[in-house]
Amino acid sequence: MNGRLFKREELAVDPLDLARLLLGAVIESSGPDGIVSARLVEVEAYRGGADPASHSYRGRTARNQVMWGPAGHLYVYFVYGMHFCANVVGAEDGVAGAVLLRAAEVVSGTELARARRKAARHDRELARGPARLTSALDIGPRDNGVDLLDPASRIRLLTGDEIPPESIRTGPRVGVAAAEDFPWRFWIEGAAAVSPYRRGGRARPGK
Repeated sequence: MNGRLFKREELAVDPLDLARLLLGAVIESSGPDGIVSARLVEVEAYRGGADPASHSYRGRTARNQVMWGPAGHLYVYFVYGMHFCANVVGAEDGVAGAVLLRAAEVVSGTELARARRKAARHDRELARGPARLTSALDIGPRDNGVDLLDPASRIRLLTGDEIPPESIRTGPRVGVAAAEDFPWRFWIEGAAAVSPYRRGGRARPGK
Protein backbone atom coordinates (compact mmCIF):
# COMPACT_ATOMS: atom_id res chain seq x y z
CA MET A 1 0.00 0.00 0.00
CA ASN A 2 1.09 3.59 -0.56
CA GLY A 3 0.01 4.90 2.84
CA ARG A 4 2.19 5.38 5.89
CA LEU A 5 1.71 4.18 9.42
CA PHE A 6 -0.28 6.61 11.52
CA LYS A 7 1.54 8.51 14.25
CA ARG A 8 0.31 7.89 17.77
CA GLU A 9 -0.52 11.52 18.39
CA GLU A 10 -2.79 11.52 15.35
CA LEU A 11 -4.97 8.87 16.97
CA ALA A 12 -4.91 10.28 20.52
CA VAL A 13 -8.04 12.34 19.90
CA ASP A 14 -11.72 12.23 20.84
CA PRO A 15 -13.27 9.02 19.40
CA LEU A 16 -15.72 11.09 17.33
CA ASP A 17 -12.78 12.78 15.60
CA LEU A 18 -10.92 9.49 15.33
CA ALA A 19 -13.90 7.87 13.62
CA ARG A 20 -13.84 10.44 10.83
CA LEU A 21 -10.05 10.12 10.53
CA LEU A 22 -10.24 6.35 10.10
CA LEU A 23 -12.59 6.48 7.13
CA GLY A 24 -10.47 5.74 4.07
CA ALA A 25 -7.60 4.41 6.19
CA VAL A 26 -6.23 0.94 5.48
CA ILE A 27 -5.90 -1.92 7.95
CA GLU A 28 -3.44 -4.59 6.88
CA SER A 29 -2.87 -8.03 8.34
CA SER A 30 -0.06 -10.44 7.52
CA GLY A 31 0.42 -14.11 8.26
CA PRO A 32 1.98 -17.29 6.90
CA ASP A 33 -0.62 -17.47 4.15
CA GLY A 34 -0.20 -13.88 2.94
CA ILE A 35 -1.34 -10.30 3.45
CA VAL A 36 -4.84 -8.83 3.26
CA SER A 37 -5.42 -5.07 3.19
CA ALA A 38 -8.80 -3.40 3.54
CA ARG A 39 -9.96 0.21 3.25
CA LEU A 40 -12.26 1.27 6.08
CA VAL A 41 -15.64 2.59 4.93
CA GLU A 42 -17.76 2.36 8.10
CA VAL A 43 -16.91 2.81 11.79
CA GLU A 44 -18.59 3.53 15.14
CA ALA A 45 -17.28 5.75 17.93
CA TYR A 46 -17.49 4.86 21.64
CA ARG A 47 -16.51 7.43 24.28
CA GLY A 48 -15.79 5.43 27.42
CA GLY A 49 -17.20 6.88 30.61
CA ALA A 50 -19.40 9.32 28.67
CA ASP A 51 -21.07 6.51 26.72
CA PRO A 52 -23.48 3.94 28.26
CA ALA A 53 -22.87 1.62 25.29
CA SER A 54 -19.12 1.43 25.91
CA HIS A 55 -17.34 -1.52 27.51
CA SER A 56 -15.45 1.00 29.65
CA TYR A 57 -18.53 2.90 30.86
CA ARG A 58 -18.31 1.45 34.37
CA GLY A 59 -14.54 1.71 34.67
CA ARG A 60 -11.37 -0.23 34.05
CA THR A 61 -11.44 -4.03 34.08
CA ALA A 62 -9.16 -6.83 32.94
CA ARG A 63 -11.30 -7.18 29.82
CA ASN A 64 -11.26 -3.53 28.74
CA GLN A 65 -7.74 -2.64 29.90
CA VAL A 66 -6.53 -2.03 26.33
CA MET A 67 -9.14 0.69 25.85
CA TRP A 68 -7.38 2.96 28.31
CA GLY A 69 -4.45 3.52 26.00
CA PRO A 70 -2.10 4.34 24.65
CA ALA A 71 -3.81 5.16 21.37
CA GLY A 72 -3.11 3.08 18.30
CA HIS A 73 -3.60 -0.34 19.85
CA LEU A 74 -6.17 -2.92 18.80
CA TYR A 75 -9.01 -3.87 21.16
CA VAL A 76 -10.55 -7.22 20.22
CA TYR A 77 -13.56 -8.73 21.96
CA PHE A 78 -15.88 -11.73 21.58
CA VAL A 79 -19.61 -11.17 21.04
CA TYR A 80 -22.69 -13.42 20.95
CA GLY A 81 -20.45 -16.40 21.71
CA MET A 82 -19.41 -16.67 18.07
CA HIS A 83 -17.81 -13.50 16.61
CA PHE A 84 -14.84 -11.24 17.16
CA CYS A 85 -14.94 -7.47 16.71
CA ALA A 86 -11.95 -5.15 16.35
CA ASN A 87 -11.52 -1.56 17.52
CA VAL A 88 -8.84 1.09 17.23
CA VAL A 89 -8.07 2.64 20.60
CA GLY A 90 -8.01 6.44 20.67
CA ALA A 91 -8.17 9.33 23.15
CA GLU A 92 -5.37 10.43 25.46
CA ASP A 93 -3.44 7.81 27.40
CA GLY A 94 -5.46 6.92 30.50
CA VAL A 95 -8.79 7.99 28.97
CA ALA A 96 -10.92 5.16 27.59
CA GLY A 97 -12.22 5.44 24.04
CA ALA A 98 -12.20 3.44 20.84
CA VAL A 99 -13.68 3.13 17.38
CA LEU A 100 -15.29 -0.09 16.16
CA LEU A 101 -14.29 -1.17 12.65
CA ARG A 102 -17.65 -1.94 11.07
CA ALA A 103 -16.95 -2.44 7.37
CA ALA A 104 -14.16 -2.27 4.81
CA GLU A 105 -13.36 -2.87 1.16
CA VAL A 106 -10.64 -5.45 0.54
CA VAL A 107 -8.05 -3.73 -1.66
CA SER A 108 -5.30 -6.38 -1.77
CA GLY A 109 -5.11 -10.06 -0.92
CA THR A 110 -8.61 -10.56 -2.28
CA GLU A 111 -8.12 -14.25 -3.09
CA LEU A 112 -6.98 -14.95 0.47
CA ALA A 113 -9.94 -13.01 1.86
CA ARG A 114 -12.28 -15.03 -0.35
CA ALA A 115 -10.76 -18.27 0.97
CA ARG A 116 -11.46 -17.09 4.53
CA ARG A 117 -14.95 -15.86 3.69
CA LYS A 118 -16.35 -18.62 1.51
CA ALA A 119 -19.92 -17.59 2.31
CA ALA A 120 -19.47 -14.17 0.68
CA ARG A 121 -21.42 -14.01 -2.57
CA HIS A 122 -19.73 -10.80 -3.74
CA ASP A 123 -16.43 -9.11 -2.94
CA ARG A 124 -18.31 -6.22 -1.31
CA GLU A 125 -19.44 -8.72 1.35
CA LEU A 126 -15.94 -9.91 2.27
CA ALA A 127 -15.55 -7.37 5.11
CA ARG A 128 -19.09 -5.97 5.32
CA GLY A 129 -19.90 -5.99 9.01
CA PRO A 130 -17.56 -6.16 12.02
CA ALA A 131 -17.44 -9.96 12.32
CA ARG A 132 -16.87 -10.43 8.59
CA LEU A 133 -14.12 -7.82 8.71
CA THR A 134 -12.20 -9.67 11.42
CA SER A 135 -12.70 -12.96 9.58
CA ALA A 136 -11.38 -11.59 6.28
CA LEU A 137 -8.36 -10.11 8.07
CA ASP A 138 -7.86 -13.14 10.35
CA ILE A 139 -8.14 -11.01 13.51
CA GLY A 140 -8.80 -12.88 16.74
CA PRO A 141 -8.13 -12.89 20.49
CA ARG A 142 -4.37 -13.24 20.02
CA ASP A 143 -4.42 -9.77 18.47
CA ASN A 144 -5.95 -7.98 21.46
CA GLY A 145 -3.52 -5.21 22.43
CA VAL A 146 -1.48 -5.33 19.22
CA ASP A 147 0.28 -2.05 18.44
CA LEU A 148 -1.08 -1.06 15.04
CA LEU A 149 1.65 1.55 14.62
CA ASP A 150 4.63 -0.78 14.96
CA PRO A 151 6.08 -1.73 11.54
CA ALA A 152 6.83 -5.20 12.92
CA SER A 153 3.23 -5.83 14.05
CA ARG A 154 1.17 -8.50 12.34
CA ILE A 155 -1.64 -5.98 11.97
CA ARG A 156 -0.95 -2.39 10.96
CA LEU A 157 -2.98 0.79 10.40
CA LEU A 158 -2.04 2.94 7.42
CA THR A 159 -3.20 6.29 6.17
CA GLY A 160 -5.33 6.27 3.04
CA ASP A 161 -7.05 8.75 0.78
CA GLU A 162 -8.51 11.71 2.64
CA ILE A 163 -12.31 11.60 2.50
CA PRO A 164 -14.03 14.94 1.76
CA PRO A 165 -16.30 15.98 4.64
CA GLU A 166 -19.29 16.14 2.31
CA SER A 167 -18.87 12.41 1.56
CA ILE A 168 -19.08 11.38 5.21
CA ARG A 169 -22.47 10.44 6.61
CA THR A 170 -23.48 9.88 10.24
CA GLY A 171 -26.32 8.05 11.94
CA PRO A 172 -27.32 5.84 14.88
CA ARG A 173 -25.11 2.95 15.85
CA VAL A 174 -26.12 -0.57 14.85
CA GLY A 175 -27.40 -3.25 17.19
CA VAL A 176 -26.69 -1.58 20.55
CA ALA A 177 -29.30 -1.58 23.31
CA ALA A 178 -27.91 1.46 25.19
CA ALA A 179 -27.57 4.97 23.74
CA GLU A 180 -28.82 3.57 20.47
CA ASP A 181 -29.79 6.96 19.06
CA PHE A 182 -26.34 8.51 19.42
CA PRO A 183 -25.38 9.45 15.83
CA TRP A 184 -21.88 8.05 16.28
CA ARG A 185 -21.76 5.71 13.30
CA PHE A 186 -19.81 7.16 10.37
CA TRP A 187 -19.61 5.89 6.81
CA ILE A 188 -18.50 6.90 3.34
CA GLU A 189 -21.49 7.74 1.18
CA GLY A 190 -21.91 5.32 -1.70
CA ALA A 191 -19.44 2.71 -0.44
CA ALA A 192 -20.81 -0.71 -1.39
CA ALA A 193 -19.46 -2.45 1.73
CA VAL A 194 -21.38 -0.28 4.22
CA SER A 195 -23.54 -2.58 6.34
CA PRO A 196 -27.34 -2.29 6.41
CA TYR A 197 -28.82 -0.41 9.37
CA ARG A 198 -30.66 -2.45 12.00
CA ARG A 199 -32.00 -0.62 15.00
CA GLY A 200 -31.44 -1.94 18.51
CA GLY A 201 -30.97 -5.62 19.23
CA ARG A 202 -29.46 -7.68 22.00
CA ALA A 203 -27.28 -5.82 24.45
CA ARG A 204 -23.97 -5.52 22.66
CA PRO A 205 -22.01 -2.96 24.62
CA GLY A 206 -19.81 -1.07 22.25
CA LYS A 207 -16.27 -0.09 22.74
